[in-house]
Amino acid sequence: MISLEPVARPEAPLARRNPVAKLAAALVFSVVLIATLDPVAPAIAIAIELALLPLFGVRPRVLARRAAPLLVGAVGVLVTLVLFAADRSGRVLVEAGPILVTSGVLITALGLVLRMFAVALPGVVVVATTDPTDLADALVQNAKVPARFAYGALAAFRLVPLLGQEWQMISMARRARGIDAGRNPLTRLRLFGSTAFTLLVGAIRRGTRLAVAMDARGFDAATPRSVARRQRFGTADGLLVAGAAVLSGAALAVSIALGTFRPLIG
Repeated sequence: MISLEPVARPEAPLARRNPVAKLAAALVFSVVLIATLDPVAPAIAIAIELALLPLFGVRPRVLARRAAPLLVGAVGVLVTLVLFAADRSGRVLVEAGPILVTSGVLITALGLVLRMFAVALPGVVVVATTDPTDLADALVQNAKVPARFAYGALAAFRLVPLLGQEWQMISMARRARGIDAGRNPLTRLRLFGSTAFTLLVGAIRRGTRLAVAMDARGFDAATPRSVARRQRFGTADGLLVAGAAVLSGAALAVSIALGTFRPLIG
């Protein structure tokens, strides 16, 4: 079952920080790394992220399990570049018919894969250390996000785990009625599409009922809402955001000093 609840130790130093500060630090750290295609800067960023992991109270095994889907993306990037990259510069490593793998292709693929991990891991850590309700409260109070958007997103976030349960229930109900693909891949694909459509219809109906219920409770009103859970943005939270900017800038500086910096545009 899908779980989006925080799994970090709540007493960890950085896990206690304001949710908006953690989200801003993740965005600052990630956006700076998007400016380069070289593998050095994202590799340094990943090393920094793993070194700071104990301060967030996240166990490496938990991080690996939650970041596992990134491996599928990494394989996709690697295969796509090996087959369709326009730049085939560098030393030829593998040549098999139409497939030509050069050192330049591998360096580019390595840079993209590392950048993907370096950009995504801070987001994974933020989700693992932040309660969704606290995040919505902090967005409204500290980032001045409209309450309708923030709490609507919170409601959607809370409903995501239900998708896995409903998918399982739909599959089991169809199996009980004798609808099973067996080992036929075409039938499996057809059943996958119909199950996904059924799940989509149910999600739209639930979202419509939820929207009506939230409007009935005044989430669409222009009247300022009271605050039940105060979220404070202190000096330590500001230092977290500043530290993320400094560390990401240091990773870029090392890349430039080593002469490996490759701008995304240029």
